[in-house]
Amino acid sequence: MKRIIITIVVVIGVLALIGWVLSNNKKENEAKTAVVAETGGAIVVKAAKVSKQPIELDFSANGNFAANQDLKLLSEVSGRITKLLVKEGARVSRGQVLALVDPELTNLDRQVAEENLQKLKTDYARYKSSFETGGVTKSQLDEIELQLRNAEIKLQQENRRVADANIKAPISGIINSRSVEVGTYLSPGTELFEIVDLSQLKLKVTANETQVVNLKVGDKVSIASTVFPGKEFNGTVTFIAAKADNTLNYPVEITVDNSTASELKAGMYGTAHFKFPQQEPTILIPRGSFVGGVNSNQVYVLSADSTATVRQVVAGRIFGEQVEIVKGLEEGETVITSGQINLVDGAKVDAQLDSTGKQG
Repeated sequence: MKRIIITIVVVIGVLALIGWVLSNNKKENEAKTAVVAETGGAIVVKAAKVSKQPIELDFSANGNFAANQDLKLLSEVSGRITKLLVKEGARVSRGQVLALVDPELTNLDRQVAEENLQKLKTDYARYKSSFETGGVTKSQLDEIELQLRNAEIKLQQENRRVADANIKAPISGIINSRSVEVGTYLSPGTELFEIVDLSQLKLKVTANETQVVNLKVGDKVSIASTVFPGKEFNGTVTFIAAKADNTLNYPVEITVDNSTASELKAGMYGTAHFKFPQQEPTILIPRGSFVGGVNSNQVYVLSADSTATVRQVVAGRIFGEQVEIVKGLEEGETVITSGQINLVDGAKVDAQLDSTGKQG
């Protein structure tokens, strides 16, 4: 019995909801009918006069400065550090010695390699002489010759290890951090120093598809930094990505010369101002003017008798919410900018013109 009562209550509630929806729709339809009656059956739309407008290609993009090179120097040898020749913050040149490693073990290994090489040279000379008199076979001579070449390579490797005991800077820059102290025992791969080259900085920004098509490598760019208000830095576009990132923007790198004063630091915030020559004015209309989207290449044009006529146009470049019209519209015509969803070709309209005279 209880279940039946609940079912009846639910049915009554559903019927009441349906009745409320129907009543609400009726009121909305009556309101629309009243509007149409007031306008003589015409559909209310918004429209704007078509005119040529200047195209603004200039834009700005924000980003962070990155070092020209940021290198972590790793040890290539084993041994204990006996002397450190630089401190954090020191400016170093490529090839400069930064630290010394105890050379005792490497010198011993080199000495063994030298002695082994001399022995094999003597053996090779003896084998070669014996081969000429038939004392050894060609295979035996080839084997000792191979051992001799391997010994020469081994000595070269040991000489390189001895040279690497003097740890040198592979690039010029500033010692940003030091990870070792005197007495630290090194193994191959131990991190020693981080060297940062700030002679040039890279400002990394992004540009959208409309902006990136106007950029090319070599373009000069004006750069501002909030750290140095009122000061302008000059940069050059050195990289433009061929593929958009996940945000559908294209990474762009701008190289800035920082060798003179080294005022800018990696990680600072910067703004790149891209400037372009003045463009010829062209016809621009709002994106919302298109029937179903820009790809349709169709708009409604307001005729002299207040009817909406479908017009085929050719869309050009897109500038944010404005679209260039290459063909299909002339100055002085009126294009419908909103309300197209209620229109059909030839429909009567009551157009509310933009009082400013601008599209959109």
